[in-house]
Amino acid sequence: MAKPTHVLVAGAGPVGVIAALACAQKGFKVTLLEAERVIDENPRAATTHPSTLEFIAQVGLIDEFVAQGLVARYFQFWDRDTQIRVAQFDHDLLRDETAYPYVVQTEQHKLARMGIARLADYPDATFRFNARVAAVSQNDSGVCVTVEQDGEAAVLAADYLIGADGGRSTVRKFLDIAFEGYTFAERFTVLTTLHDFEKSRGFCFRNYLAGSEAWANLFKVAGDDMRGRWRAVFPTRESESDEQALADDAVRARLTGIDPACRLEDVVHRNIYNVHQRVAAKFRVGRVFIAGDASHLNNPIGGLGLNCGIHDAMELVATLEAARAGAADFDLDRYERRRRSLNIEFIQEQTINNKKRLEEKDPAARRQRMDELRALEADPVRQKAFLMRSSLIASVRQARTIA
Repeated sequence: MAKPTHVLVAGAGPVGVIAALACAQKGFKVTLLEAERVIDENPRAATTHPSTLEFIAQVGLIDEFVAQGLVARYFQFWDRDTQIRVAQFDHDLLRDETAYPYVVQTEQHKLARMGIARLADYPDATFRFNARVAAVSQNDSGVCVTVEQDGEAAVLAADYLIGADGGRSTVRKFLDIAFEGYTFAERFTVLTTLHDFEKSRGFCFRNYLAGSEAWANLFKVAGDDMRGRWRAVFPTRESESDEQALADDAVRARLTGIDPACRLEDVVHRNIYNVHQRVAAKFRVGRVFIAGDASHLNNPIGGLGLNCGIHDAMELVATLEAARAGAADFDLDRYERRRRSLNIEFIQEQTINNKKRLEEKDPAARRQRMDELRALEADPVRQKAFLMRSSLIASVRQARTIA
């Protein structure tokens, strides 16, 4: 019996975990490596679109995933200047297109944890914490990865390596792949609060607030305790230091700008981070691939980064499966042809437009953008087309047409 194809996966975030789990389910030998000692549980991505829920269902995690999150049928646009809801979009319009006509708000560390737990069911799958990739080499027949763990180095040989190790990807740097694009001058401030914006102000679970002075995003997650909490995202002024942005007065001012009833004592987490729009020049070199944040970064408005990364993972596993089958007309570059081009066309363009829509300051242009949103809501055909794109169903279907 031929030995199974061995895939190394660097990075145990949700993209790496889904890639490893999907590989194991296809009969590959899998080794999943995580440089840190624990899964990162800091507040990060949580919005999971219908197209991604389909993939999560494919790897057998959908019931647990939905149970640990919140189902969000709607999302809303608001005008901060007037405090009026501009438009509401209903994912139920997609009920004939997908088994999951809604978004699920499940924090990404929960997906990583449940995927790692499921990976343990496969005897040919191995997971290592505190295992840092220190060197990568390859030839026509395989890949060798030097892994440092607990002060010792070991060399692991495999057929392929997937670098899903984040925006500062060690694997991408070893491959000397340029990370093309730019970093915004402004940073994003994220505040997590127990204040109930739904009860107090009538917000749904996903909200985008456009303002002539400053925009904001507001969405609800379940939290590890399943009691619910809200994340609010704000732009940070270029002249504002991190310390100033996260100080009590600034935190209070930002939150009360959305709802005057917000209290500082309800704030349970504060964070500030840089925001990028970048795409790697290549997604593959030989037998080494990159996926997720290692291959692309975008601003988080619209919640597309994590979703796109999971799509990368599933496309990549399908690529490796076809390579193993030895299809005569198949080549490994299909992964890059599909994922890189669609990332630029859909994710980068869409997230940039999402940001521009919220931060527009010119009064006439703001009115025009608000009127466009109202017109979309009023026309079910156009609203459905908008949802097909925003939920990435359109991009998944287009990817299948790329040879």
